[in-house]
Amino acid sequence: MIISVLVIAVLIGRAAYLQIYQGEYYAGLADGNRIRIVPSMAPRGTFYDRNGELLVTNRPGFSVSLLPLTAPISDDVIARLSDLLKVPTDEIKTKIAGHSGFNPIRIKTDVTPDIVSIIEEQKSQYPGVVIEVTPIRDYILKQEGAHTFGYVSEINDTELEKMKDEGYKSGDIIGKFGIEKIYDKELRGENGGQQVEVDVSGKPVQILGRKEPVPGDDLELTIDIKLQQAAEKAVDEQLTQIGAHAAAAVVMNPQTGEILAMVSRPAFDPNLFAHGISSKDWNQLNNNPYHPMDNKTITGEYPPGSTFKIVTGTAALTEGVVTPDEQIFDSGHHWIIPKGNADGEALGWLNFRSALAHSDNVYFYEMGNRLGIDRLEKYARMFGLGAKTGIDLPYEASGLVANRRYKEKNFDDGEWYLSETFD
Repeated sequence: MIISVLVIAVLIGRAAYLQIYQGEYYAGLADGNRIRIVPSMAPRGTFYDRNGELLVTNRPGFSVSLLPLTAPISDDVIARLSDLLKVPTDEIKTKIAGHSGFNPIRIKTDVTPDIVSIIEEQKSQYPGVVIEVTPIRDYILKQEGAHTFGYVSEINDTELEKMKDEGYKSGDIIGKFGIEKIYDKELRGENGGQQVEVDVSGKPVQILGRKEPVPGDDLELTIDIKLQQAAEKAVDEQLTQIGAHAAAAVVMNPQTGEILAMVSRPAFDPNLFAHGISSKDWNQLNNNPYHPMDNKTITGEYPPGSTFKIVTGTAALTEGVVTPDEQIFDSGHHWIIPKGNADGEALGWLNFRSALAHSDNVYFYEMGNRLGIDRLEKYARMFGLGAKTGIDLPYEASGLVANRRYKEKNFDDGEWYLSETFD
């Protein structure tokens, strides 16, 4: 009898302790079991040209995601989904394994309406599978301006590891290239969501609260769409005329440094990435020998050619190695190093003005001879060569200014020769 009384007393005491002292704690756990947060993706900010013309926007699309509210997604469902979406089962399982929290696990973005219909009509065959209405990036100009605008795609494991402390999560769509990458934080906005009460089977019962997503900031670019399209057309026509495959062109306001148009060829359609690029499309881009994914206007490094005469001429006049009126004879070739004009054309006696007007090689070879490589390097760097411009696009190359130190570091014969100055 005494033992029974003690047992009852202990049970009553324990119940009182749980209800009075830890009631709030367990109530919170109960809420956690019945309340789920279903996020809603914020639309990215849109791009406009300098005159307010729309360049890049968003459109609604359907995404297939997994939302394992009460139980893990079964292998049968994964196999069924893999067959329907043409996504390998290993890829789906990898996404599930790397997932945490209650955010939907996005399996495929921008699916067709027939897939949506199948999943909705056969819900019992796809437990834990949900259809999300998500904003899909829409590059309305397709290939035009692609290297400037860039593209978006789902965050990968390497990027997530670097960016998770900044609020990025698995399944996020982020900028991977171009302006989309540089201004990703400003463009991505703030996701919203719904606080949903579910029953014991995980089915939604009612919406308890809602937070509307906040769209990302819009960007007004310096690009002029009419100039961009004219430049694209001119480059394509020139490539066709000469039978070439790659080129780069930039239209710039020299007074402000604003980029009005930027063209790189070959190009690509960034819409391919917005809804998840296929292996076939990726291999076609990746295996193209002319590298359509490279922005050749800022990653390509090319000999400056006759434009360097501006540097050489400025240095020659400033350093006083020539006067504007000094006459130098062009016989078609320089008298020290046998380098000259195209086809050996001889222009006779020239002063600075006429030499620059005719872009005369022999005259400016002589200027290089009088200046020497050290002074040429100095003035080239004063003009900004050999350094990044700081343009707000990724992967800009700094270029190279010829100099003694570079040759000493990279070649066995470190001595500098006059013929290299002429080159």
